[in-house]
Amino acid sequence: MEEHESSTLASFLLPDGFRRPGLPAVLREGRILHEAGRYAAAARRERRENRDAAYVSGSLARHDDPVLLVPGFLAGDYSLAGMARSLRRRGYRTYRSHITANVGCTVNAAAGLEARIEAIAIRRDTKVSIVGHSLGGMLARGLAVRRPDLISGVITMGSPMLAPGAHHPALTAGVEALIRLSRAGLPGMMSEDCVAGSCARESFEESRQPMPAGIDFTAIFSKRDGIVDWRACVDPEARQVEVGASHVGMALDPLVIDAVSEALARQRRSRRQSLGQRSLLEVDRGESA
Repeated sequence: MEEHESSTLASFLLPDGFRRPGLPAVLREGRILHEAGRYAAAARRERRENRDAAYVSGSLARHDDPVLLVPGFLAGDYSLAGMARSLRRRGYRTYRSHITANVGCTVNAAAGLEARIEAIAIRRDTKVSIVGHSLGGMLARGLAVRRPDLISGVITMGSPMLAPGAHHPALTAGVEALIRLSRAGLPGMMSEDCVAGSCARESFEESRQPMPAGIDFTAIFSKRDGIVDWRACVDPEARQVEVGASHVGMALDPLVIDAVSEALARQRRSRRQSLGQRSLLEVDRGESA
């Protein structure tokens, strides 16, 4: 395809059947202002409800299961700080990825996240749920394939796993700028191998492998996404949830946060049920021994 030839990205990152959003689509990202306003209103309401609940019951119920939030391309932990606050107000124990700016090699980023997840799992003595926005979700899905022993569930938001190259040309321009910085010798930047070589293929193929049994997988997508082709976000192995947010606004939109919270609650119920069944089996074995 001519689009592939003019792009730095490898052709396998934009399979047939997917396309890059054009100018009319990216204009929808202006909804972020509306979504930020809705988040602020929802946050005020949640704080008020939590104060009332704490006054009545004396404390807010907390969930022990750790939740790691992973930002998207060009973003850092700050981009998901609002979502993290909302989830904490709902009783979830959230953790940052320690990514200041997601602009480096995806293989290196995955290795760093794997170490972070392992440290959290050891500290909390339990598996970790991962919530990833855009590129962060793609990294999370690949890590679930690699380390099912550490991960209990994955929730992706606007993550084009089926076609990572199906994004707006402005994003490709950002990738090309990083590659030029890498060629100039600036460390920590995404290199050409990350989008056109073996590094890119390794990341893409890992994120397309079957999800291991026992890992709950939810893919949140929006047909109003102005940055990536929403069809690339609809992983057939996932429980698919449609929202009406912009791509950037998924990190703040109250309805997306509700969807994430519901998916985390479902993961928690499934894990508790699995642990309960395992305990019953252990009791049965003990009685029959």
